[in-house]
Amino acid sequence: MLVAVELTEHDALAAHMRDELGINEISQANPIQAALASGASFTAGGLLPLLAVLFCPVLQMEYYLYAFTIVSLIILGAVAAKTGGSHIGKAIARITIWGTLAMGLSGLVGYMFGVKV
Repeated sequence: MLVAVELTEHDALAAHMRDELGINEISQANPIQAALASGASFTAGGLLPLLAVLFCPVLQMEYYLYAFTIVSLIILGAVAAKTGGSHIGKAIARITIWGTLAMGLSGLVGYMFGVKV
């Protein structure tokens, strides 16, 4: 009890963050690193669909684009899970499901507003 009182006497929040949550000056987020990682992942995620647009036949392009985007989401889900140390199957399922839903909603909004490309 005396140790807890002495540890929290000066700055209770800092003591809680350091000793119970493991947050310290060394493990703080770096905004530049986060921005670069985000930019790299967006670039990598858009590369495979871009290649599909450049090299696949124009006839039925939406199907090629959908397939290449799904493959890209699967690859990025696996890489993100491996990098973060989480379960690969769950990450792939989560990213692929939400990415597919986002594509479907985007298509629905385009259809509702009469967009034809």
